[in-house]
Amino acid sequence: MTQKYGAVFKCIAGCGEEYPLDEIVYRCKKCDALLEVAHDTEALQRHDAAYWKELFDSRAGTTRWPYGSGIWSKKEWVIPDISDDNIVSMYEGNTNLFWAKRLGDTLGMKDLWIKMCGTSHTGSFKDLGMTVLVSMVNEMIRRGKKIKAVACASTGDTSAALSAYAAYAGIPSIVFLPRNKISTAQLVQPISNGAIVLSLDTDFDGCMEMVRELTKDESVYLANSMNSLRIEGQKTISIEITQQFDWEAPDVVIIPGGNLGNVSALGSGFRMLKDMGIINRLPRIVLAQAQNANPLYLSYLKNFESFEPTPAKKTLASAIQIGDPVSVKKAIKILKEFDCIVEQASEEELADAAAAADRTGTFCCPHTGVALAAMIKLLDKKILSPKDRTIVISTAHGLKFTEFKTGYHEKSLDGIMGKYANAPLEIPADAGIIRDTLEKEFSRLSGRMQKSR
Repeated sequence: MTQKYGAVFKCIAGCGEEYPLDEIVYRCKKCDALLEVAHDTEALQRHDAAYWKELFDSRAGTTRWPYGSGIWSKKEWVIPDISDDNIVSMYEGNTNLFWAKRLGDTLGMKDLWIKMCGTSHTGSFKDLGMTVLVSMVNEMIRRGKKIKAVACASTGDTSAALSAYAAYAGIPSIVFLPRNKISTAQLVQPISNGAIVLSLDTDFDGCMEMVRELTKDESVYLANSMNSLRIEGQKTISIEITQQFDWEAPDVVIIPGGNLGNVSALGSGFRMLKDMGIINRLPRIVLAQAQNANPLYLSYLKNFESFEPTPAKKTLASAIQIGDPVSVKKAIKILKEFDCIVEQASEEELADAAAAADRTGTFCCPHTGVALAAMIKLLDKKILSPKDRTIVISTAHGLKFTEFKTGYHEKSLDGIMGKYANAPLEIPADAGIIRDTLEKEFSRLSGRMQKSR
């Protein structure tokens, strides 16, 4: 394509400051507000909606580098002027939009879908943003920037994505993790990919403070979601969902939130689709928080008139155990625009919601459990309609949280009764006893299925 498109960092506070995408900058130098990537919409709009739909559809899932990626198939809307040779991609995205038919039937919903972002390369939606950030770092190094490493604070998934993409690019990565606060599977991913892993005796907010201090040295590049390059990749979730519905926007999208970059990315993608004339309405966004880490929910109850960081308590949804989210101002801006709802879920609610979904064929992470629990509560309150086309964003694969799954079914999680617990039946290796046991189980399952109908 010969058409040139442009994109820059732009201050979200409206002070007018702009910076090139290869400048090492995370906040506005004039007013200290966060930045966002702003595109030359006028140039993009020289092509109509039909052009963009046809272009993106023609690239999806192909082997033409790098356009088969779910992110880089939308390159002109992400980072338009990066060299294809410097892109670091594992063909992330293109994840399943799963029709949750059986789960929907139990809730009286005929149009319930789960966007399975956990089937991406490292097992979470963080891959979508990290391919963009690491690609841009790769480009910056090729342009002569003296970057020695990329660094992030993480509760698990960000560190996995950063370490994998940095390893693929041959760029050193540094990961700050809160000690004993993430799953074993999440810890072993950056270790396996050769990252420098710093396990700190603090929580995520403390790790974030340390990485921000470290990255004052411009030779270490910040990879957390306060860096707008991450948001540019994550916004393609919205575009991909719409594309999977033949370019029609859903009614409701429910997403779990901790550091809140994900919800601002979601809104950014839908807004761009509307600006480009591909959709004519915006979906309603629901932001779901764990009750033990719910500063945005508390702000929502006050109509966002104020926001106070709150120390996050321990939650099974460890990736969103964040009390001082970096992207809160971006998130509130998006949520106001999208007729938002913010709901919370208790530990028991999120665990039971994940287990209930698993009984219909999924394998949900606890964060997806937060989103599902929030949805169920809003349906019960009649705030959401069961007739709406509803999308739940599943942010990570359940295999990253086997301790959570095992603990639930063993009924060993503190304060969790385990309504849907399903422990193995320990019986003798006797055919008669096995037959009798199975008959009892068939009878029990038949009664439960009739009751659910």
